[in-house]
Amino acid sequence: MFIVKGVDIGMENPSRPADEIENVIKTYSNMLFKICLVMLCKEQDAEDALQDTFLRYIKKAPVFNEQEHQKAWLIKVATNICNDMGRFRLRHTHLNIEEFKDYCQSEENADIMETVFSLPQKYKLVIHLYYIEGYDVGSISKITGISVSAVKKRLQRGREMLKLVVRQY
Repeated sequence: MFIVKGVDIGMENPSRPADEIENVIKTYSNMLFKICLVMLCKEQDAEDALQDTFLRYIKKAPVFNEQEHQKAWLIKVATNICNDMGRFRLRHTHLNIEEFKDYCQSEENADIMETVFSLPQKYKLVIHLYYIEGYDVGSISKITGISVSAVKKRLQRGREMLKLVVRQY
């Protein structure tokens, strides 16, 4: 049995097998954690958001047509939880880059992510989904619930802000 925050997954929702839930957690936890970390800028908050995302997955037991639909649903839920946490918790938005370096594959990636953290919230998510997770503009639009043109504009403005920060170094 796999236990999440005191909830026995095998008994929570008998219509969904525990091995399926465990497989989803293993498959998507790393990607979702990175998204939550980018949005919340604090490791503990990202872990909480990740756990809440999987709890919603377990409790709602949605039926998905394909794996991409499942992935998009999980990303949407995670970003909604992060947005809620950002609105309702007055957290300090500083992340110790030393903590984040453990999740980056190289020192250069850590430096890039540190720069991305300096962006306003609405730009961080689209930059991460586009450049790190590899989603196209249309998919990001569906996941975030904003128009394609808004996604393009946020990507453009986010890139402009990143250029300004990089030029300062």
